[in-house]
Amino acid sequence: MLRFVPIITIAFMIGPVSAGLIGTLLPAFGILPALGGTEPGLDPWAALFAQPGIWQSVRLSLVNGLIASFVSVAIVMLFCAAWQGTRIFRAMQRILSPILAVPHATAAFGLAFLIAPSGWIARLIAQFAGWDRPPDIAIIHDPLGIAMIAGLVAKEIPFLFLMTLAALPQADTDRTAQITATLGYGRIAGWFKATLPRIYPQIRLPVLAVLAYSTSVVDVAIILGPTTPAPLAVRILGWLSDPDLALRFMASSAAILQLLVVVVAIGIWVAGERIIALTGRQIAANGQRFRHDGGMRAGSAVLAGLSAGALILGLVVLLVWSIAGFWGFPDILPRSFSLRLWQREYDAIGSSLVTTLLIAVPTVVIAIALVLGCLEHETRSRHKPGRGAIWLIYLPLIVPQISFMFGLQVFFTLIGLERTLISVVLSHLVFVLPYVFLSLSDPFRALDPRYGQTALCLGASPMRVFWYVRLPLLTRAVLTAMAVGLAVTVGQYLPTLLIGAGRFATVTTEAVALASGGDRRMIGIYGLLQMVLPFAGFACALLIPAILFRHRRGMNAQNRG
Repeated sequence: MLRFVPIITIAFMIGPVSAGLIGTLLPAFGILPALGGTEPGLDPWAALFAQPGIWQSVRLSLVNGLIASFVSVAIVMLFCAAWQGTRIFRAMQRILSPILAVPHATAAFGLAFLIAPSGWIARLIAQFAGWDRPPDIAIIHDPLGIAMIAGLVAKEIPFLFLMTLAALPQADTDRTAQITATLGYGRIAGWFKATLPRIYPQIRLPVLAVLAYSTSVVDVAIILGPTTPAPLAVRILGWLSDPDLALRFMASSAAILQLLVVVVAIGIWVAGERIIALTGRQIAANGQRFRHDGGMRAGSAVLAGLSAGALILGLVVLLVWSIAGFWGFPDILPRSFSLRLWQREYDAIGSSLVTTLLIAVPTVVIAIALVLGCLEHETRSRHKPGRGAIWLIYLPLIVPQISFMFGLQVFFTLIGLERTLISVVLSHLVFVLPYVFLSLSDPFRALDPRYGQTALCLGASPMRVFWYVRLPLLTRAVLTAMAVGLAVTVGQYLPTLLIGAGRFATVTTEAVALASGGDRRMIGIYGLLQMVLPFAGFACALLIPAILFRHRRGMNAQNRG
């Protein structure tokens, strides 16, 4: 039966995307019988292009997504080049790894509370500048989307950093650094000339996934992005949520336009890669050593530190606001603290957490089961299936959510699963599966095959080997993958809102809904709640193996590896 698991897994990853794209493409050209659209035409596109500010929305999505992705990649590459193998590098690794569990919306709220005109930075400056009121500056929702870029950069750096960490050992970077240093190259020059060309192909797909997300993001754009006009994805969500059902046709055409924006962004990025590769060959051959790179190394550490510090400090501000009493400007801290709001919202908080778990638990369990089945089938197969189709894993991450969510909603309506828990779980599974597979595949493949071979020689069946040998040895890896899946599903906003038709109030949908309300205490509460479940998942991933194998030193060592 294992041979069917990879087929089912791929179907779960590309089936909903394909069905969603078809269900979006047809209404984009006027075909949606349920709403009276029976004749194909270009009226939805004409209505879309007649919308005021539509090209400015497209520009915001395209340009800001490219800038955020480029800045994120540049900071990560520069920091790795400058500090790999040092204590600063290891310290940043320990700092950024937990930040990966913070949902995008929570990070955006924390950054907003930090840099807003009445935020903590302005309050600190006010102590020296003598301000008695916040400065009249459009920092949040600024017309150029600079705050949105900053929020995306701060959140994408940890992801790209960890993807790079996974690629570094495969490039034998330690010995490469020794050789380039022996030849007289500066640390950064040697890394960019000898190491980067070998690791970038391994992180290229994650980089493109970051680019696709940045050019089509919704929740971060709602919290930090411009509003007049908003980025394209935010405007599409508004049209899809409008009571006027006739706007669904125009929204579908806009969703296809959003897909084209992502395709154009990827095309520009690939063209930039080739230009940089061509220029890089010339630079690599010119023999310049760039030995004096102290200033650039310090700058890379400052940029990485600012990114991590802004996220951590933003989370602290969320915590303070969630228990703040009266907090007038320019006070650094509230005049009083109170849990009254937590007590008042106790029932609503409990309901949101229960709903979140009702979606998250089955999603993660199904994802883990499918991924373990795929990897076990790969272990038993002689041909190692699935290695050549690794790009399929990233398909749901590269195709923008807003481009196929409406079509997926139509598909679920046709099969009678609209607005149900099952449809929401299946939509979450599309995005959880890739991350779980990426988290679990390397530890599973790295497990010494001699353990299983020894058990088979002793007469154990392949199934018994899986349950009693491989799975115990991979306890920590499996639990970590589950924690990653939990963090992903908790942070899903669009699938929950559109597929669930607003009937499933999770901590993320509630938090983003509060963004337009301006109640910082409530935003602080729900922002923190978004972190509770992911952090609890990662804590369990650390504690459970330590408790289970506390008397087995070898198992603990294996799990740590």
